[in-house]
Amino acid sequence: GAPTISIFQKPPGVIPPGGSTTICCICQCSYGSFVLYKGSDRLHTLELSGSRAEFSISDATYQDAGTYVCHYLEGGTVLARSDELEVSVAELRLPRPNLSVLPGLEVLSGADVMFRCTSAPPSTVCYLYIEGQSRAQLLPREQGDYNLSHVQEGNSGRYSCQCYTRNGSMEWSAVSNTLDLVVR
Repeated sequence: GAPTISIFQKPPGVIPPGGSTTICCICQCSYGSFVLYKGSDRLHTLELSGSRAEFSISDATYQDAGTYVCHYLEGGTVLARSDELEVSVAELRLPRPNLSVLPGLEVLSGADVMFRCTSAPPSTVCYLYIEGQSRAQLLPREQGDYNLSHVQEGNSGRYSCQCYTRNGSMEWSAVSNTLDLVVR
């Protein structure tokens, strides 16, 4: 079957103007090339070395925001396309939230885990990011807690959170500290 490509931002989150991030595309492919598109614009082509390509955005501007997609080509033929990755650029005006995890950073498979993202302004909404995934989890606002039941090894990874205010002008926080969860 056709290979599948995953696309994600490393580190994840809304980027401040002047900030930087890397767009990663990963594929179980042997050779060929990756082409990165933003909307319908072809931005970069990278020959594959191994199974991943990394495209850097440095000194970000508002023009860097948009929808990115990776295409995988062999001999000029597109064999696979990634999902869409939304990249956002905004001033980060709110204080940085703090991410904690209960019962701890190392848990046994099958355990229940709770992530807590605490931010100073009460009227914020927070996202939980998992590095390597293109979709963030929206945290239920009540406490900014996110529960994972019966975790598996696949839940291991690098987590962070980021918050924004809902009152008219969307104001973003910086990205929180990162936590590395290990499921044994």
